[in-house]
Amino acid sequence: MCDICVMNAVKDKMLSRRGFFKTAAMAGAAVAIGTGANAPAAMAAGHSAVEDMTHTLHHGFPTYFGEPGFAMTQKFNFKEHSFNLFDLAINEHTGTHIDAPLHFSADGNSVDEIPVSSLVAPLCVIDIAARAADDADTRVTPDDIKAWIAANGDIPENACVAMNSGWGDKVDSDGFRNFDGKAMHFPGFHIEAAKMLMEETGAASIAVDTLSLDHGMSADFATHYAWLPSGRFGIENLANLGKVPAAGATLVIGAPKHKGGSGGPARIFAMV
Repeated sequence: MCDICVMNAVKDKMLSRRGFFKTAAMAGAAVAIGTGANAPAAMAAGHSAVEDMTHTLHHGFPTYFGEPGFAMTQKFNFKEHSFNLFDLAINEHTGTHIDAPLHFSADGNSVDEIPVSSLVAPLCVIDIAARAADDADTRVTPDDIKAWIAANGDIPENACVAMNSGWGDKVDSDGFRNFDGKAMHFPGFHIEAAKMLMEETGAASIAVDTLSLDHGMSADFATHYAWLPSGRFGIENLANLGKVPAAGATLVIGAPKHKGGSGGPARIFAMV
């Protein structure tokens, strides 16, 4: 079949599918109105809003090693082909992304093997932004965790414990990597805090608004090597942690599912 025939066939099929989904959406809306639903069913547990926790990924997004980790190449465009299509080249650990257990272990779960039950999690936000403003090398400590528990109660099973250092606001500046020529300087989790979460709570993941679970000047990646081989996972470059409460939100983690992956960019949002 000629190229133009293929493209016309694709175009006709897309228009047909568009009509089908438009009709289905209208029918669904009618049902919702008929039942008096004012919010998505996912909000039924008491959530009333959704907060995007994902930075927009682009070629210039800062990476741990300082080299671009994302590229888009347009293969088809609407003007010439009646549809758009891009090839993507992505380093797994770019943008808002998952660190799977395999990332820092010989045989841990790959990203496609993370249990889906772990990807919907109570969100616990530990705020160290004021301290980080004065000390870029500060870390979440056991005392920070104890203070969170004293204020909010026990950390729930399967929770994601997230560090809000305020670093998300620096993402479009050199201050995000904060490289001084020898080392980077940004907050992370202290190894003792990671151990406390592992030994005393049922947390399944930890998250940071920086480039690494370990603080920037770490030379041994102690938190990575403790946390990930235990079967738990991490999230790096989380956005908008200052816009969600310390407790009570539910994090929905759209982890990628490529076989054998050590992690990958994720679309993450919080139901508040």
